[in-house]
Amino acid sequence: MSAILQLKELLDKKAARYNHPDFIETDPISIPHAFAKKQDKEIAGLFAAVLAWGNRKTIINKCRELMQRMDNSPYEFIKHHQESDLKQLLGFKHRTFQETDLLYFVAFLHHHYQQHDSLEQAFLPDDPAALQSQDVGPHLDSFHRYFFSLPYAPRRTRKHIPTPARQSACKRLAMYLRWMVRRDQQGVDFGLWQKIKPAQLICPCDVHVVRTSLRLGLLQKEQVNWRAAVSLTAQLRLLDPNDPVRYDFALFGMGLESRYGS
Repeated sequence: MSAILQLKELLDKKAARYNHPDFIETDPISIPHAFAKKQDKEIAGLFAAVLAWGNRKTIINKCRELMQRMDNSPYEFIKHHQESDLKQLLGFKHRTFQETDLLYFVAFLHHHYQQHDSLEQAFLPDDPAALQSQDVGPHLDSFHRYFFSLPYAPRRTRKHIPTPARQSACKRLAMYLRWMVRRDQQGVDFGLWQKIKPAQLICPCDVHVVRTSLRLGLLQKEQVNWRAAVSLTAQLRLLDPNDPVRYDFALFGMGLESRYGS
C-alpha cells in the first residue's frame, strides 16, 4: 500500500472516531448546539469560535455565561435590545476579549441582521469571481473589511477578527466556517450555509492539529500562518477533494491522544 493510501486510511479511521455526537459535549461547538434557530446558532457559534482560546472547559463556561447575559436568546437580544439592555453585558471578559469588544460585536451583529437574514452574507465577497476561489481567503478578507466598516469600530477589537491579508492562519474563523458550512450525517457540524462550499474550507490550525500535522509530515514548520494553513489543506485535498476539512477531526483527535496517551 502506498504511503498516501496508508495516510488516508489512518485519517479516515480517526475522522470517523471524532466526527461523532460524543465529540460535542466537551467542545465549544456545544454552545451553538444548544439552540434550534438558525440565527441563534450563527451568533452563538461566532462567539464560541472567537472565544475558543485556552482551556476548553473554561471556554464553554464563559460562552454559557455570555449566552445567559443575552437571556439565552442571542438573536432576539441582538436584533431587539434597547440601550439599557446592554448593561447586562458589562463586565464580561475572557482573556483579552473585554466588554468593549463585546459591545462592538453586538453593534455589528445588530447592524448586519437589520439588513440580512443570515450571517453567511457577511462572509461573501462582492467580487463574483472571489466566490469561486479555491479557498475561503477572499471570504475572510471580505468579512474583516465589513466587520470593521462601522465608523466607531475600536482599534483594540481588531485582534479578535484576523485576516489572511496579514498572513494570520485565522484558525478560529476557519473553525467557525467549518461549523457553518460542512454537512454530513454525523450531527456535529451544522451545514447551515450553502454559498460557501466545503471544498473551499481551510483546516483550523490549532495546537493539536499542528502537532499531529508535523508528526505526519503534512506540515514542515511549527510556526503557522495563512500560507501554512493553505498548504496543509492542499495536502488534505489530495485525500478528499470535496471535503478536506473533515480531517480536522482526525488531526485534532490524534493531537489529544498524543497529549493524554489515549
